[in-house]
Amino acid sequence: MRIPRACVISACVALVTLTVGVPSATAGSAGAGHGSGHDDDSYTFAVIGDIPYGPAQIAAFPKVVQQINADPKVRLVSHLGDIKSGSSLCTDEYFAEVKTQFDKFSDPLVYTIGDNEWTDCHRANNGSYNPLERLAKVRSIFFPQPGRTLGEHPAKVTSQAAQGIPEDVEFSRAHVAFAALHVVGSNNSLAPWTGKTGPTAEQTAEVLGRTAAVIQSIRETFARAGQHHDKAVVLLTQADMFDPTVADPTFADYFAFQPIVQAIAQESAAFRGPVYLFNGDSHVYNSDQPLAAGSKWSSLYGVSKPVTNLSRITVDGSSGVNNYLRVTINPGTPAVLSWTRVPFTS
Repeated sequence: MRIPRACVISACVALVTLTVGVPSATAGSAGAGHGSGHDDDSYTFAVIGDIPYGPAQIAAFPKVVQQINADPKVRLVSHLGDIKSGSSLCTDEYFAEVKTQFDKFSDPLVYTIGDNEWTDCHRANNGSYNPLERLAKVRSIFFPQPGRTLGEHPAKVTSQAAQGIPEDVEFSRAHVAFAALHVVGSNNSLAPWTGKTGPTAEQTAEVLGRTAAVIQSIRETFARAGQHHDKAVVLLTQADMFDPTVADPTFADYFAFQPIVQAIAQESAAFRGPVYLFNGDSHVYNSDQPLAAGSKWSSLYGVSKPVTNLSRITVDGSSGVNNYLRVTINPGTPAVLSWTRVPFTS
């Protein structure tokens, strides 16, 4: 959705200010939990996103949980957001139903909020909700114990609960620093709500605050990785900020991501190991280097130098998803991470 130029200028100025306005964190600022998992030689986790979509997937989701639980290699699960389709109701009852299934994961579950469960709930076919009210509800249902993951055996993580953003969490496993970041599609929630021609004041304020927190978490995670001599950094988001299906992206549709992408680029360039960004949102599996030399996204986001150590992986999602991603950390290898798509069983 194209945003009027006046709204782009005013909101963009505030967002770009965040790029220089949030200082890099000092080493060790991530707090409790940064040593968790550092004694492991290898570690395997599963990644899913944009699921369940529609009645058939909702009915089958318990089997998905059971299959991942039965994978002897998996020790943690990451859900990259969008727990419903973008054209279904955003009800309390549905959220509670998904939370019940999340609680059945036998391994710790890190859930990254997606846009379908709050940002897009202003749509008539979603129930014409106020998105900010839905965000508050999602937080209350899915993050009842800030600083702990979901799942039958929750793990401790460092969260931004003190800033009112319990879903942004940091943790470490097998010499890899992780950050789950609340970054969503619909221009990170600056796309106008139904009946509006531009972002409202409360909408913009929420995005500015959340973006500042995301940038802080990015910088903290890289600082922690440097302090602990970690081999790699993993970032988990819902939004695909480099959607390969968009042939000619415009700044008006993506400007809210610019300070986040710039922070990732700056920190990645200064980090000696590989950096991996896992996202959902665009629904089709993809692996690439989004800020490599010649990338159209570099100029769009104002990244002047190629970022050669940043890789991005999009997981399959939406109504056609038929697999989960099994990711293995091998700290002694140059790539550190490897992965395979594991088909769902019938």
